[in-house]
Formats: sequence, structure tokens, C-alpha cells
Amino acid sequence: MARFILRAVFAAIGLWLAAELAPGVSFSDYGSLAAAAVLLGVVNAIVRPVAVLLTLPFTILTLGLFLLVVNAAMIGLVALFLRGFTVDGLGPGLLAAIITGVTSYIGHMALKDDRR
Repeated sequence: MARFILRAVFAAIGLWLAAELAPGVSFSDYGSLAAAAVLLGVVNAIVRPVAVLLTLPFTILTLGLFLLVVNAAMIGLVALFLRGFTVDGLGPGLLAAIITGVTSYIGHMALKDDRR
């Protein structure tokens, strides 16, 4: 449970950075930012694997670059469900996906477990 909360914190930092750096990505208050981070974790756990499987031919054809579009779609899906979080199109969604992906990767490296 603590790892999920820490991952949600890193996702929230990534979404906050995306809102600061990407024009077209915004949130109304910090409560909606926290809700977007938690909802993004749930969407990435449930919807993203199905989307990755369905788009596997495009992902192979583009040597993995289509995963950025899938990640942007997941962020757009969160924005669709959450009233206080907005993403205005594919371009800002792609930039938000890159920023959130980099911060999540940094968080994953910081939380790396030595058990494996």
C-alpha cells in the first residue's frame, strides 16, 4: 500500500510538471491533481494492458513509439473522467505522457527493490 501511495506521489509530481510545462494541460486544484494521479494509476493497471495488447501491431511497426500515443490516451482518458483535470488534444497529451513517464521512471528507480 505504501508503494502505491509513493507511486501516486511521483505520478502527481509528473502531472504537475506537465501542467506547468505543457500548454493545454491544466488542473483546477491540488485535490483534482491528487485524484488524477490515483486514477491514472488505476487506468494504467486496468485499461492500459488491454490497449497495449490491441495496438501491438502498431507498436511493433513503429518500434515502440506508438506506446507514447497509448500513454497519452490513458492521460486523456483520465482527463475525460475527471472534471478538474484537462488535456486539450493529442499534442499536449503526448508531452504530458513524456513528462509523466520520465518522472515515473525516476520514481521507479528511487523505489527500486533489491529482492529481485
